[in-house]
Amino acid sequence: MSAQSKRARTNPPELGADIADKGMVLTGGGALLRDLDRLLMEETGLPVLIADDPLTCVVRGSGRALESLNKSTNIFTTE
Repeated sequence: MSAQSKRARTNPPELGADIADKGMVLTGGGALLRDLDRLLMEETGLPVLIADDPLTCVVRGSGRALESLNKSTNIFTTE
């Protein structure tokens, strides 16, 4: 748990405030580890949620982000 605590101290204050307000969402295979959410909640005092379908949620979210980039103006051109 000390690695998470060290990482949390290096985050910008806005991110810390957002996490304190809304909590953490666990994704990926680690979210399926038994009682990890409970352990994190007990150690941090923050709300911890497990994402719906944690194994694929990041891929689906990335796909949505890429689709929305195609729909918007190209913000990455330097012309």
